[in-house]
Amino acid sequence: MKTRHRIKGLDCPVCAAKIEDRIKKMGYNARIDLPSQSLIIEDGDIEEINRIISSVEPGAGIAENSNVSPVGRKLKILLLSCIVYIFALITGRYLHGSYEPLEYGIYILAYILAGNGVLLKAGKNILHGRFFDENFLMTLATVGAFLIHELPEAVAVMLFYNAGEILEGMALARSRKSISSLVNLKAETVNKIAPEGIVTVPASSMTVGERFIVKSGERIPLDGSIVSGETWLDLSLLTGESKPVKAGEGYRVVAGTINSTGLIEVEATAILERSYTSRMLQMVEEASSRKSRTERFITKFSRIYTPIVVLIAVFLATVPPFFTGGNYSEWLHRALILLVISCPCALVISVPLGYFAGIGKASRTGVLIKGSNYLEVLAGIDMVLFDKTGTLTEGKFGISEISGHNGMAQAEAILIAASVESNSNHPIARSIVDYAFSIGFKKEDFLAVRNYREIPGEGVYAIVEGNEVALGNERILRGLSLSSSPKGRSKIYLTVGGKLSGTIDISDKLKEDSKKAIESLRGQGLASIAMLTGDSPDVAAAISSELGLDWYQGGLSPEGKLEILEKSSSAGCKIAFVGDGINDAPVIVRSDVGIAMGRAGSDAAIETADIVISDDSPLQVSRAIAIARRTRSIVFQNISLAIGTKALFIILGAFGLVNMWGAVFADVGVALLAVLNSLRIFHG
Repeated sequence: MKTRHRIKGLDCPVCAAKIEDRIKKMGYNARIDLPSQSLIIEDGDIEEINRIISSVEPGAGIAENSNVSPVGRKLKILLLSCIVYIFALITGRYLHGSYEPLEYGIYILAYILAGNGVLLKAGKNILHGRFFDENFLMTLATVGAFLIHELPEAVAVMLFYNAGEILEGMALARSRKSISSLVNLKAETVNKIAPEGIVTVPASSMTVGERFIVKSGERIPLDGSIVSGETWLDLSLLTGESKPVKAGEGYRVVAGTINSTGLIEVEATAILERSYTSRMLQMVEEASSRKSRTERFITKFSRIYTPIVVLIAVFLATVPPFFTGGNYSEWLHRALILLVISCPCALVISVPLGYFAGIGKASRTGVLIKGSNYLEVLAGIDMVLFDKTGTLTEGKFGISEISGHNGMAQAEAILIAASVESNSNHPIARSIVDYAFSIGFKKEDFLAVRNYREIPGEGVYAIVEGNEVALGNERILRGLSLSSSPKGRSKIYLTVGGKLSGTIDISDKLKEDSKKAIESLRGQGLASIAMLTGDSPDVAAAISSELGLDWYQGGLSPEGKLEILEKSSSAGCKIAFVGDGINDAPVIVRSDVGIAMGRAGSDAAIETADIVISDDSPLQVSRAIAIARRTRSIVFQNISLAIGTKALFIILGAFGLVNMWGAVFADVGVALLAVLNSLRIFHG
């Protein structure tokens, strides 16, 4: 069984990766979600795992229900070490020479204060036979600097390295706020309607079908449907939009939204663990386990890179002076400078931090991305394919016309249709049932239905009063010839006993921001924007023309959608598919990036999607692409900055043209610049 544990004192992506690797080598199935500071493990020895965590990152460990961050403690130590360091700089000129041991003592105190974490980790790693990491590099370089009397430079390296870790922790904390806001949306209690009156109970105790009230100003605790009352809902914490939404009887509310005005009575449609907020929180918290190709490459690169750098430094310290007869102290100094310059901190910190920031930024705008790998792929998308119903259109169907055929009256046709469709949750099915209620039918009037089965992309089949009944699109007609629907309408066909018995014209309307969404995508330079729908070609043509799509395909089964997507994919296109229904799940899985509508979407679509749009707005697709592209751009800037600067300074250092202060800039200075650059993602 999987369990989740909070980790205190861990803000380092590199350390988190090392801890995860160590735990997996012990045979445990575990992963660390750094943005939420959580360890997810399946049947593990918690005490042993806690020892592993503390051995890699001193001060870190498992702490139930803890949100403790090491940033505050580190900041205090940094300030204290800075004071001691400044005191050493001031007094050093007077102590040098006659009081040199005292001078060393003050600098060593500042050094230990600033670098105690690095020294402790390096020492533990050496004892366990693990030499080649950034802690070893920093320790080797700074101890060497002390040996050649580069005291201020040695302490400065540790000070700036510590400052970089603190800034990194603050940046991660900022990314974490987006997730923490989701955590805070989860309800603890519910005002349940019980026979004895209103009672406050734990949200986890509620079951589907039970009713509860939500007062003005309170947060809705569970997904449900409004039974009575009217109100305005604040969806801003879920969608990032401050515009309130009017809701009344029959409106489907989601957990986490705020009831701004009136008192409402709600019937629960999901338990707490399956409510919208809980599912979205789980998806976001699992995002860090799905790393981008760039992150995986940088992690592997740093493991190979570090031992190579150490070997080069040893070569530089020993071989040139042996053959040239030069001063060993001078070449040792150059080798130490090379070690400081070559530390891969800027790479291993800024790349995962950039993706954390991108996912955090997206979640603040209502786009939940399940992993940095999907964020990376989304940045390279050149084709977006949309489903129609519930994605580009509202999915709120109205019945515009009913016709009976072969002697069947309109009322009888709608009664049979509603009786069958009462077994389905499809939006069209709900509209038919609601229409039957609106013209006077009641639930008890519905006919008995047996052998009900639903075929995605086609329709439903059942036995009603001994007759075979089929209800769906033209695929159920088996060769019958009929006139097409008016433009913009879908026609539902009813057959009873193999004969056409009725037709129902269904109308749907575009979402208010669908056109703007297509225009926004067009401005991003995508190669193609299209629609794949199971609706009739005439309806698809009308929608496509209104939106200005590049092309469309109507009358498609789920297999037909999949076939078209695979043809486009084989032609070299990187494709994002946006859908919401259960029949979209296969296409969402097969696409390079699958995007699902979070509120109206089916569980199958949401679970299989790589990205979930919380407010169901198609405009969020272009916003997600913009965030992905900006994130990729900033990550590549960081990589170029780190590699370019280090390559230049390594060459200069090998020829003795850079001192230890230059090395400090090339390492810690570049790392700080990369971290600050990553934070720009939040302001894009």
